[in-house]
Amino acid sequence: MNNTAKEIIMEHARAGARLREAYFEANADKVNEVAKILALCLARGGKILFCGNGGSAADSQHLAAEFVNRFIMERPPLPAIALTTDSSILTAIGNDYGFDLIFSKQVQALATEGDVLVAISTSGNSNNIVEALKVARERCITTVGITGQGGGRMAPLCEHLLDVSHRHTPLVQEVHIAIGHLLCQLTDHYLFENVMELQPYLNEPDGACQG
Repeated sequence: MNNTAKEIIMEHARAGARLREAYFEANADKVNEVAKILALCLARGGKILFCGNGGSAADSQHLAAEFVNRFIMERPPLPAIALTTDSSILTAIGNDYGFDLIFSKQVQALATEGDVLVAISTSGNSNNIVEALKVARERCITTVGITGQGGGRMAPLCEHLLDVSHRHTPLVQEVHIAIGHLLCQLTDHYLFENVMELQPYLNEPDGACQG
């Protein structure tokens, strides 16, 4: 390996490590709060929906698989859906109505009050994600954004925002999947290892939907 290649590798590794540590140092409470929200959703019989484009579509599928199959511990399958996987649905909506509606129409069809939509975007400005969040808010579905660069147009539509404020997309995506893994691990923790911490919330009414 030449020196230039090694320098590229090591600088990327160091920058990624710095960003990851700084993000979780500043946002551990927010990540934990979202994990509790996911655990409560599942404990009440709801489901988690994921959406994103490109690398964020891959993250959506990755995380849905971790919930439906398992993450680390052996436990029952948990209901989660990636809205990025059905090529017939995606192409039918895209062909008939346009790419901007490929996720929002699925939210209309599949989501019910009490579910959670987790929308992933490094820019926060993807039209199809914004449209999905709008529909979710109208249908009283809790909205979680995992974003970069401040959250963009997604930010005001997300009740809970996990934003990695950095402009280098590969590093943002690396932190995104770390956030996703922690949401999986902490959700399992609250559902199967520390359910008593959820009990006070489970005994409370969900509250009126504000839309």
